[in-house]
Amino acid sequence: MISMDKLPWTMRTPRKSMPEFYIDEVLPILMRRRALQLTKFDYRLANDLDEELQKLRCRVNFHALRFKKPIQTLGKKLVRRLRVMSSRYVAIHLRFEPDMLAFSGCYYGGGEKERKELAEIRKRWDTLPDLSAEDERTRGKCPLTPHEIGLMLRAVGFGNETYLYVASGEIYGGEETLRPLRELFPNFYTKEMLAGDDLKPFLPFSSRLAAIDFIVCDESDVFVTNNNGNMAKVLAGRRRYMGHKRTIRPNTRKLNVLFQTWNQTGWDTFSRKVKKIQRGLMGEPDDPRHGRDDFHEMPSSCICQRVPVNRSATMQTRNLLSQVR
Repeated sequence: MISMDKLPWTMRTPRKSMPEFYIDEVLPILMRRRALQLTKFDYRLANDLDEELQKLRCRVNFHALRFKKPIQTLGKKLVRRLRVMSSRYVAIHLRFEPDMLAFSGCYYGGGEKERKELAEIRKRWDTLPDLSAEDERTRGKCPLTPHEIGLMLRAVGFGNETYLYVASGEIYGGEETLRPLRELFPNFYTKEMLAGDDLKPFLPFSSRLAAIDFIVCDESDVFVTNNNGNMAKVLAGRRRYMGHKRTIRPNTRKLNVLFQTWNQTGWDTFSRKVKKIQRGLMGEPDDPRHGRDDFHEMPSSCICQRVPVNRSATMQTRNLLSQVR
């Protein structure tokens, strides 16, 4: 766009618009001006579309759209560096940056200092309602802390030899906040640790840094999301579409309750409770509780449905019987 003599016409589409809006309102402008920039494009198309349009959507999202070559090159280089150390790794989209915590309205025990800092950041958004931190945590709207994510992973069976890649921006509380997770998983890596000086050209651009994290998370054997935001949903959907790789989504509502008293019970009891809470959210192909109503997270129109073995056998039996008759 910088190289263009005249910037393209800019237009903002309503959230979750139906195809008719694009045909009636967007297409005429595009045809007249030849180039059109659509701003704020996350979730600007409805979830519920004709199946053929959903399939086209998958072709666009998972095939046509690609990161620029320098981003792809560095992302794949980081994956190779991880694979040299371990054949398998777990990626966590931590989402524990100051702006995320401020936006959520949550509180993590940092006293008046934390309350003032997050309240100041929260002023960036004029339309945010006043929230009760306790109510938000009870409703499962608060991201788990890095320590809590680590405890959940250990409880469901990931040992301390597991290699972790942590995708994140600036962590609220810095190294002090990350230390408990590092102690649980010593094989702990970030893009900054793996890339070194290769990361310098990208440092001024937060979206490019996020794109590098996206690539490394996408290539991971297990992806763990700590919030239900856009990046997490798109990654979960892409990992399903491209052949299914495990995506774990914490049940924050129930885990937040459990973590209030976790150190008052034995580890075996705690582990058993976490496994029960996480049932259906561990990324199995047929998990019933994974984003069925969100196309980004579950692009079902583009994924072949497996026929259960017993059903297949029943159908074969019926076909044989019909032939005999």
